[in-house]
Amino acid sequence: MRGLGQLFPTGHPPPSPYTPAMITFPEINRVTLDTSVMGGKPCIRGTRVTVGTITGLLASGAEISEILELYPYLAIEDIRAALSYAAWRSEEREIPLQAV
Repeated sequence: MRGLGQLFPTGHPPPSPYTPAMITFPEINRVTLDTSVMGGKPCIRGTRVTVGTITGLLASGAEISEILELYPYLAIEDIRAALSYAAWRSEEREIPLQAV
């Protein structure tokens, strides 16, 4: 995948194979949820840039450098945070509550 090599410092590839015990989300605090901003979608630290926007751009083949040019107020740590948040959410299960 294009662009993801920029996320991991040289000599520090992501752990493989991934196991739940190995996955941490150190930058997830850069993602905020505010019902008054973007309809409550997860956004990067007080901006109106959603996690979905960043992950969508990466999935469509955008380079990280291109995203940072489009959104000059973001940092590479914000991109990492968006990916971390998306990975974390993909592991969550929502169980509907039953009325008693």
